[in-house]
Amino acid sequence: MKPIRLMTYRAGSTLPPLPGHSLSNSSELFRIYGQTPGYAPILVVASIDGRPVAKLQAVIRKSMRLFPPSIIKRCELFGTGEYFDNSLPQDELFGLMLEHLTGEIKDSCFLIEVRNLPTALFGYKHFRRNGYFPLHWLRVYNSLHSLSPEERLDPSRRRQINRALKNGVTTQVARTEEEIQAFLQMLRRNYSAKFRKHFPDLQLFRLLMKENPKTASVFLVKYRERIIGGSFCMYSDDCAYLCFSFGLRRRYAWFYPGVMAVWAALTDAHQQGYRHFEFFDAGLPFEQVGYRRFILGFGGKQVSTRRWFRFRWGWINRLAGWLYR
Repeated sequence: MKPIRLMTYRAGSTLPPLPGHSLSNSSELFRIYGQTPGYAPILVVASIDGRPVAKLQAVIRKSMRLFPPSIIKRCELFGTGEYFDNSLPQDELFGLMLEHLTGEIKDSCFLIEVRNLPTALFGYKHFRRNGYFPLHWLRVYNSLHSLSPEERLDPSRRRQINRALKNGVTTQVARTEEEIQAFLQMLRRNYSAKFRKHFPDLQLFRLLMKENPKTASVFLVKYRERIIGGSFCMYSDDCAYLCFSFGLRRRYAWFYPGVMAVWAALTDAHQQGYRHFEFFDAGLPFEQVGYRRFILGFGGKQVSTRRWFRFRWGWINRLAGWLYR
């Protein structure tokens, strides 16, 4: 095999023309991250004789911690990159790019996290060799190509949706800047109280929808023209991803705004012809997560997978690697 050259591009870099169709590794998302406060993209491109054969993109985000008071840098990778030459082994290419990326950021990031692996065992030896440790995780997704969303609903969720519609609740895609702005402000207030949930700068949402309307959508749940819930959905390849959703459950409990927010995004993805609908974060398998029970009511499937982590300090990774074999 000819020598493989690895190039690193960071925020502010001018990217060369690159193939690919995955949103998480796209030039569009690279530019959006670069324009979002607190976010910095990093992209590794593998090439042979000047021809790109693979790429792996990550994002470094800053977050404030009150206890102890500090600014934390955390790097996240969604998926395992894209590959453009079927004659080359994906696993080995991934190992080269992962090692290169880890070397670039390991001293500046508190934590590196790799999620949304195609299979639980993908890249296992490369993660171990570079000091990562795994945690078992769960993914929840709905198949949209075999049965309709209505056919997959459990009886309780179906009753809630029917009651909400009977009570006058409506759902729609946000079209105007005013609707999107109102939704984003409500979404930020809802997530500000969830200490474990990271909420991006609102600029990220605006840029995603402005850059390419096909990459993201906002769904609104209304009662008498008042927004009582909503959801934010992203699209990549043949899958729709529900990233955020909320509902004003205290004031409008009998209108089920949280249920309708998910239902609006799910049915729209089916109408657009996506094959899968995935919930962004279903949580750890050993937790009794109320959110996971909630989303499984829409007829989704639970799949066990892994996420890989690497802290800045080697002794923590070695200890965690021994505990989580």
